[in-house]
Amino acid sequence: MKTKTQLMVELCTEARTRFTNQLVNLTQEDLTKRLPPSVNSVGFLMRHIGDVELLFAKNVFGAKSVKVIAKTVIAQTDTGEWTNLRELKTYVTDSFETLKAIVAEQSDADWETTLTTNEFGTKTKAEAFGRIISHTNHHAGQMAVALKYGSSRME
Repeated sequence: MKTKTQLMVELCTEARTRFTNQLVNLTQEDLTKRLPPSVNSVGFLMRHIGDVELLFAKNVFGAKSVKVIAKTVIAQTDTGEWTNLRELKTYVTDSFETLKAIVAEQSDADWETTLTTNEFGTKTKAEAFGRIISHTNHHAGQMAVALKYGSSRME
C-alpha cells in the first residue's frame, strides 16, 4: 500500500501533464502569443507557473534552501521579457523537480497540518497542495487557448 505522500507525488506528476504536454511542440514564436484582451503571454504564463511552484516549495512545504525571485508575481503583469524558450523550459522543469522533491519529504501526518498565508488563508498542507495543482492547470488551460486562438503581440 502506498503512503499519502507517494500518492500526492503521483497526483501532482499526472496533473501537471496538462501543462508539460504543451511544452513538447512549443516554439519560440509561441511565447508571445496571447488572447486579447489579456496582456499575459504564453511565456509569461510559463514563468508564472514556475515562480509559484517555487514559492509553494519554499513557503508551504518548507524548502528553506530555495531561492526564488517571483518576477511574475512581483510585476503582476506581463513585462514582455519571457521570450527565451530554452530558459523557460529549464525553469519550469527545475521548479517542478524542486516542488516534487520537497513534497516527497513530507510525512503522512504533515498533510493534515495547517498553515496560514496572506494569499489563501488557513489551509491544511493537503488543501494547499490542491491549490498549487489547480493553479498550474488553470494557467495551462489559459496557455492552451492562447496557443490555439491567440496571436503574437508583435502582429
